[in-house]
Amino acid sequence: MTRHAVDLSDPALVAFWRARHLCTVTTVRPDGGLHVTPMGIVLDPERGLAWGITSGHSQKARNLRSSGEAGGGQVGVCQVDGRWWSSLAGSAEILDDPATVREAETRYAERYRTPRVNPQRVAIRITVERVLANLPG
Repeated sequence: MTRHAVDLSDPALVAFWRARHLCTVTTVRPDGGLHVTPMGIVLDPERGLAWGITSGHSQKARNLRSSGEAGGGQVGVCQVDGRWWSSLAGSAEILDDPATVREAETRYAERYRTPRVNPQRVAIRITVERVLANLPG
């Protein structure tokens, strides 16, 4: 059982992030408060990234855009399955170019399901800086 910072290449971590679990995503509001919402996130361990999709007008997208940080705002992602869990922390950016949104949609469909049509959709790309986990194995 792993109860500490883990490497993105850890097979137990990769397996946990490939199984279908809903996540929570935490962003920082302009007033410094936290915004926590459920969301589907897909880990891209080979590139050190995590991906999500959302509407461009969502609160999380607005929070990330207004962060004022170069490269994007800080974000936390967590998923839980009973006593097993994993969290990712890093900087996220909102991307709206069609090719990147399609990549995020494809990744989402592989883990969850084909997303509904949403012309306002944007991709959230998270550069993973820290990984914590309590995993089986």
